[in-house]
Amino acid sequence: MTPTSILRLFAVTTVVAALSACGGGSRTGGAPAEVDPDIDSDAARASDGAGAETIWEAFGRRNTETNVAVNKYIWSASLEVLDFLPVQSVDPFTGVIITGFGRPPGGGRSYRATVLINDPALDARSLNVSLQTQGGPASAATVRAVEDAILSRARQLRIADNRL
Repeated sequence: MTPTSILRLFAVTTVVAALSACGGGSRTGGAPAEVDPDIDSDAARASDGAGAETIWEAFGRRNTETNVAVNKYIWSASLEVLDFLPVQSVDPFTGVIITGFGRPPGGGRSYRATVLINDPALDARSLNVSLQTQGGPASAATVRAVEDAILSRARQLRIADNRL
């Protein structure tokens, strides 16, 4: 056999092996598995991608949306308390507010804030605030003061809303 014919034989064998691996049939090598008509096969396949029939289904888009219930009072209070900071990005569906650098009224230091509201409860656990100065992270006391101001304003908004 010549080297060309050996290469040709190797290429054909590789292609045949690859195509046979893509074929249908049982993954276990035995008889085809029973199909339960009560199970929605499309939903089961989309849930984990393991049951994908083709390469295109394996790389198909899945529902990656995450909706977090956001407390409307904390959301509004965050925007009010941090109104001196320019808002760069807000996403009410995930509960994230990102601001740029700004100076508080009467303050000399610039701050930037990222706020995460990840729970519908009017509770301190629902609110996460991250403050940065141009020199690095803000002190824990400053972050705590901003969180307290936001939660106090949120309570005021809820009380005002219940009076209606």
